[in-house]
Amino acid sequence: MPSLRRLFVLLPLLLLAACSRDARRADTPYGTGPEGLPDLGGRRIIVALENGYVPFSYLRTDTREPVGWDYDALRELGRRLNFRPEFREVAWDSLIQGVATGQFDIAGDGITITPERAQVVDYSTPYLTIRQRLLVRADETRFSDMASFAARTDTRIGAQKGNTNYQASEKLVGPRRVVAFDGFGELIQALLTRDVDAVIVDDITGYGFVRIHQGRLRLTADALEEQELGFIFPRGSPLREAVNAALEAMRADGTLERINARWFSETAAPPAAPE
Repeated sequence: MPSLRRLFVLLPLLLLAACSRDARRADTPYGTGPEGLPDLGGRRIIVALENGYVPFSYLRTDTREPVGWDYDALRELGRRLNFRPEFREVAWDSLIQGVATGQFDIAGDGITITPERAQVVDYSTPYLTIRQRLLVRADETRFSDMASFAARTDTRIGAQKGNTNYQASEKLVGPRRVVAFDGFGELIQALLTRDVDAVIVDDITGYGFVRIHQGRLRLTADALEEQELGFIFPRGSPLREAVNAALEAMRADGTLERINARWFSETAAPPAAPE
């Protein structure tokens, strides 16, 4: 979730990628499949995921297999639209840039829909609504909510570089009290080892880490305003409308709700998720 400064750096790269994207759109007309959805003819679709954001995409600790909500949802989209998803592991700070410049056809990873990002990528219709909350250690007694945390001067908040949680952290306490991390896993470890005192997370992700670290972490009761998540595409990609149609079909027949229940339940821990 890059900053505005990073987004403006992308604009020259978008111009360089425009011709190749236009050529790809011109020779890829979609037919209609048996369910009335677009038929992509079995073509390969390059999907970018971070593999470090429980429960959206991560590597199982036992088998090192990549799993998560994104994998289930995108494979189901591929089945309905007749495309072959080819997953690529991409660092978070390169993910949106890679899609914007046409290196990848689509990306997931719990990407918040923002006006700034919509200047360089296209979004699917929202597939989930979340709220940002404060994740803290279970034995924390110095503060009880975001306001009392912000009022202290002896606390620090950890955040992953370039995402909306980082922006919310700076807004809450100012940049001097924000500690930046490259990956979300090391961010959680820093909280557990008391190198930081709190982390702003999407509530869905927070539930996952509370279940994984039973008795060691908790979420405070208050939350920021609601935000919507969506897949992203290069600007003008015809894949966007195809995915939107399939998402609507998955929502209508209950498939999306079943996938959500597997990964976003407040009571069941994500399978073999990293600690």
